[in-house]
Amino acid sequence: MTACAVWEYCGDPLPEENAAIVQFSNGKLKEPENVAFALYKSKDNSNHRKKNQRIVAAETDRLCYVGNNFGPDSLKCNSLCRYFVGVLDKKYGKMQVYNGELYNMQPTFPDEMDSSEETSEMTSRTYREKVDFLIEAFGTNKQKRALNSRKMSQIGNETLNNSVAKAAENIIEAKGVTALVSDAAQNEDVSLVLPPCHADADKPENVYKFDDLISPDEYMALEAPSAAFRNITTEEIKALVENGSHGSFVIEELQSLPHDEMCRNHKARCLWFLDALIKFSFQKRIKTKHPAVPECPHTINNKLIKTFTAQTYINGRLYNLISASMKAKITSYVIALTLHIKDFQIDLTVLQRDMKLTENRMLEIARAMGLKISKKKLPVQMLGEENHKIGALVLPLVVYPNPSDQRKRRKMT
Repeated sequence: MTACAVWEYCGDPLPEENAAIVQFSNGKLKEPENVAFALYKSKDNSNHRKKNQRIVAAETDRLCYVGNNFGPDSLKCNSLCRYFVGVLDKKYGKMQVYNGELYNMQPTFPDEMDSSEETSEMTSRTYREKVDFLIEAFGTNKQKRALNSRKMSQIGNETLNNSVAKAAENIIEAKGVTALVSDAAQNEDVSLVLPPCHADADKPENVYKFDDLISPDEYMALEAPSAAFRNITTEEIKALVENGSHGSFVIEELQSLPHDEMCRNHKARCLWFLDALIKFSFQKRIKTKHPAVPECPHTINNKLIKTFTAQTYINGRLYNLISASMKAKITSYVIALTLHIKDFQIDLTVLQRDMKLTENRMLEIARAMGLKISKKKLPVQMLGEENHKIGALVLPLVVYPNPSDQRKRRKMT
């Protein structure tokens, strides 16, 4: 008679903890019983994002391995698949099934680990060199051929980069930096950095959709940091005005937050994200290991870096920079979000001053977004009245002539 087995689902082996399933990136263990494993978990139980962070460490007589379920080295399949671990009792024919989580174990060298950015980058390069050394000594013929091919390709890339750099130096010497910058500014197409535009929309709020500016996940992440704006008092607003830490538009809108709880919460989130965008635009070189804006949630930090920075190599290192085109992209998103806050009619002069832009640059981006531009005299303390540029989103969108076409017509005439 064939023996039968029954399995029962037991959930997590411990409260709020999954069983750890490990895989090694550089091969399989021949003697797994000789490996010492250790599991570390975050002590920050108040932070919903951090309380589930785990690190698995493994130590053999030759190497140490580390795997984690967070950060860029974590496996994305944990969020797409479910893993289970079964423990079979052969005597009674029962299998207990627990939730599992997969970890990718990578070799590491503890004596070279350092918390500073400089040392971390050096460690990553040293690890690459050590892996190459192991391949040269113990690798298969296929691995050695791949290593030689990569080194030859690297030498070719370095030669090409040196040639391009020398050619660029010759062009700069011949034409001059000022002329090159002027040519780049004239050839830049602002429309390429605008938020998604639905020009055939039937309502102004559907032209630049709110979800295209702030996704639902990002909107949820704004709940905690926007509490400072949501619960702000008159005295705190006066303190913000005195220290000049926020722009005029944000200060003015904080003074007129609605009393309705739902509307107040929505506007506070929008203003906090808008303030973060403006502050982010003042930076030039962004460090990915630090928040782009103080007290910035992880989700929003990733949004700012991935959407509004351009990666570039400088002296062999990768940097996230806010170039002129990225600055224009931030400005277009600021304008679109401000339109939602102010019922699709905004004071471009105030935004221009808050973002420290020239009036021509702000108007160029506003025209590229199809806004109707008008002039309006507004009262100013101790100055009487002042001319301001007003931008309004009306349907159909205003289509302005291409500035490059105008320049060509002037040259032809």
